[in-house]
Amino acid sequence: MNDIKMQQAYYYTTILGTGNALATQCYNTCFTLHGKEGLLLVDAGGGNGILTQLERAAIRREDISDLFVTHAHTDHLLGCIWIMRMALQFRYPLRVWSHRKVLDLLTAICRQILPPKEAEGIGSLVTMHCLEDGDSFDVGDIRLQCFDIHSTKERQFGFAATLSDGQRMCCLGDEPFSPLCRQYAVGADWLMSEAFCLYEDRDRFEPYEKHHSTVLDAARLAEELGVRNLILYHTEDRTLATRRERYTVEAKSVYHGNVVVSDDLEQICLSY
Repeated sequence: MNDIKMQQAYYYTTILGTGNALATQCYNTCFTLHGKEGLLLVDAGGGNGILTQLERAAIRREDISDLFVTHAHTDHLLGCIWIMRMALQFRYPLRVWSHRKVLDLLTAICRQILPPKEAEGIGSLVTMHCLEDGDSFDVGDIRLQCFDIHSTKERQFGFAATLSDGQRMCCLGDEPFSPLCRQYAVGADWLMSEAFCLYEDRDRFEPYEKHHSTVLDAARLAEELGVRNLILYHTEDRTLATRRERYTVEAKSVYHGNVVVSDDLEQICLSY
């Protein structure tokens, strides 16, 4: 999307990374959610590559007011250390939201590896906010409600975001959908779903053995939930040259809404 049109958007997301945990050809899955006020970063990938991605996307670190961390896997958590370090070193406020295990891990790692003068800012400059299933919080004019996705591997939160114009965006995390989360996703304007690979490539990439979904699974879910737009992410990175085209074709075979298969650093307009 061109810069002029994006500047006119009230709400948009910047997809900083689209890859799964072991991706090397693209960055690990993470994204920002931009509103009229405040800027939310959701996860941060597995290392300091998050700083490069932010620079490439022309997002200033100090503009990030809030960080939501879905779970404690390395490809989502470790980049958060760098986001926190920048806030602590350059003295700007940051609110971090997640469940207790994630917050305790981030706090412990920072206190162990950062200079004491920086680490002492945890709790005052960088504030940690513990969430439980169903809790809500605001990032500017966006209301977010978190929910436990009922992971079989590691406790993980997704969220439903309500924009001030009434549109709803639901992020399902990076594991298969649980019917217990239906109330947050049904009828959403935007649904963000992991799609580890094409269904036709399931024998090659083994998504089910890794407890992930295929494009076909995500698209069938979107159709059943009656959502308007489906954003696919957290994919394999061995088919990047054809990923957008092939994923879209498979998704559209069962889903009648709009399909978005993003590359790293793309911006998606949610509302004008």
